[in-house]
Amino acid sequence: MKLLERVCAVGSDVKHLQVGDRVAVEPGYPCYTCSACLGGRYNLCPDMKFCATPPYDGSLCQYYCHKAAFCFKLPDHVSLDEGALLEPLSVAVHACQRGKLSFGQKVLVCGAGPIGLVNMMVAKAGGASVTITDISDSRLAKAKEMGADAIYHVTSRDSRATADEIVKLSGYSDLTIECTGVESSIGTGLWATKPGGSYVQVGYGKAEVNFPIVALESEKLISMESFRYANCYPKALALVASGTVNVKSLITHRFPLKEALKAFELTKAGTGVKVIIDCDK
Repeated sequence: MKLLERVCAVGSDVKHLQVGDRVAVEPGYPCYTCSACLGGRYNLCPDMKFCATPPYDGSLCQYYCHKAAFCFKLPDHVSLDEGALLEPLSVAVHACQRGKLSFGQKVLVCGAGPIGLVNMMVAKAGGASVTITDISDSRLAKAKEMGADAIYHVTSRDSRATADEIVKLSGYSDLTIECTGVESSIGTGLWATKPGGSYVQVGYGKAEVNFPIVALESEKLISMESFRYANCYPKALALVASGTVNVKSLITHRFPLKEALKAFELTKAGTGVKVIIDCDK
């Protein structure tokens, strides 16, 4: 759920926002007291209250109450649509930070859906060359349009053979960001990462998957998960506000609130990239 609001009321202790401000809303807030929160990784808080994650409701409503500390005022030149897309962009910022992205690296992004595309954009903004994979020609075409250096259409479930083809295309990756959660894609990402490289798992699919542990052990890969984000909204906003990243290119459809069901049906069908629901219409 991507939240974008205009402030209609504030509490007496809120000093950084006022009525009328346009804000991007980070859709979860933690307990502030557990070891994860105190250690700066509040995304791992066991008491996280995250919008649209049961038992907590989503934000498809005209009024929504949220913690002010997780509301970020938008500069005048940043549109409401751009503010709404800070949420997926923050996922990518967090993943690239986890993988210690640096200038000149070769990055492999597995999956050219919305999360794969924002990871590609952040990696490109960080000075990397990016190869992106998918099973969909239309998604790969969108990735190429948005700046992918190389694309690879996956047609086989043989993860090692697919990795070999990707390596022939663009070389071993310094950093792989896996955004599908598909078992064969996870294997491909591990095999295609260079010895000593970094592998970040962003996508989630089945609760249990088989993967080539030998690729981790023999090649000494640095592997890590990337769950949501922590302290990434300000960085995502800076990328958009500076013009470094163009998230508007992700938007393909929009609907008024009364047609929200149509928006979800379209998304379920895999049509488009990002769908906007205007809650004030």
